[in-house]
Amino acid sequence: MVAIRYYTKSKKGNTEKIAKHIENKINVEALDVTHPLTEVADTLILVNAMYAANIDKEVKQFLKENKDNIKCVINVNSAASGASTYKVVKKACDEYNIPISDKEFHTVASWIFLNKGRPNEDDFKRLDAFLEEVVK
Repeated sequence: MVAIRYYTKSKKGNTEKIAKHIENKINVEALDVTHPLTEVADTLILVNAMYAANIDKEVKQFLKENKDNIKCVINVNSAASGASTYKVVKKACDEYNIPISDKEFHTVASWIFLNKGRPNEDDFKRLDAFLEEVVK
């Protein structure tokens, strides 16, 4: 079973847009991290963003509370700074003994005047190709 969870606090909603795009592409409902996993997820697609050089505490709390229902995390993220969340998500996964794929999807996102219009059509095409590779 594949599950999708996301966290965003941005008013622009870039992370939610990415999660909803994945939802439509693979036909699995994307829910925010306030929704616990009710069954074991063979693959958890975790859509998140970089905030002040880290992931938000709600993402870490979700991983902690759901660790027994996650067989593997696939990290999908965006950030206006261009920085990937992979290292900090991996650190949290390692802390809770959750396997994480070394494959991730990352794109820049718009924020105020940075990266206007991102993620864009090309970013979503790259995401589609990534999903075809990692979600069987």
